[in-house]
Amino acid sequence: MTTGDGTRYGSGTAVIIGVGIDVAEIDRFAASMARTPSLADRLFIDRELWLPSGERRGIASLAARFAAKEALAKALGAPGGLRWTDAEVCTADSGQPYLRVRGTVAERAAELGVRAWHVSLSHDAGVASAVVVAEG
Repeated sequence: MTTGDGTRYGSGTAVIIGVGIDVAEIDRFAASMARTPSLADRLFIDRELWLPSGERRGIASLAARFAAKEALAKALGAPGGLRWTDAEVCTADSGQPYLRVRGTVAERAAELGVRAWHVSLSHDAGVASAVVVAEG
């Protein structure tokens, strides 16, 4: 972790560069998506919108992915200019989520020295949540 004066704390060679957390109310997110159909294309790339089976991903899952993108921005210090589609929330065969970054997000991560990402998603009781840890 980096403090305000630039001091880094961590164990071994890996350090925590940033941590972000976010929650999204699923019904509110669904209403926003319904009210603004183009929003999906501004927030997600096609691989995030569709399941491998060809079915459209459920709204709770999309809300969790949106929360992950918000948490990712917070882990990077919430700078302006990040593009939502430059962060992709992927799913491993095991079901574990992971992040793939490019463009504006990859540039900011490189500036900070991020070498690995850790992400956790959840949705229950009408709320989607995500935690992202940026490791250097």
